[in-house]
Amino acid sequence: MNTLVAWYASVHSAIFTRLQRWDGLAPLALRLYLVPVLWAAGTHKIAGIDQTIEWFGNPEWGLGLPFPALLAYLAAYTEAIGALLLLLGLATRWISIPLIVIMLVAVFAVHWDNGWAAIADSSAQEVAVRLGTVREILQEHGNYAWLTEQGGLVVLNNGIEFAVTYLVMLLSLLFTGGGRYVSVDYYLSRRLAPGL
Repeated sequence: MNTLVAWYASVHSAIFTRLQRWDGLAPLALRLYLVPVLWAAGTHKIAGIDQTIEWFGNPEWGLGLPFPALLAYLAAYTEAIGALLLLLGLATRWISIPLIVIMLVAVFAVHWDNGWAAIADSSAQEVAVRLGTVREILQEHGNYAWLTEQGGLVVLNNGIEFAVTYLVMLLSLLFTGGGRYVSVDYYLSRRLAPGL
């Protein structure tokens, strides 16, 4: 048994010690994945800021948040500027904090009542019947080939799945930072605090 443990430890060390040199790639991948998501969300809110404010404040069909104008501007610009900071790997840990707050609001205020799945399971009987009906209507009365040439039809469930995924990614970046060798943060920390 001790021989097996020793063999495992030596193989583990031989492989994963070498991988440590590349440990900046994982935070880089998370950052690059989040950049277009946050940029699109932020710039969309900015472009339609009046509608965003109305959606943030309306208790009947919107979020019913207090101070909707302030929160709409904060959310929109935090997402857009956050995307740029994540692209550079600059202030990664700092920008992760308000972005995590935005994702928590999205989870609980926007998506919570819709369950987990972002897109409904098309194999579920009820969803399959609805999709089939939509297909029949579009094939008979619309240009179905044109409507589906960029992708198939789905039923949007709008659950918490994507918001939680982004939340977990941001939480990881909060703890790892921008990544070794691949972020401005790394080079600033070496310059400002050598030896760390």
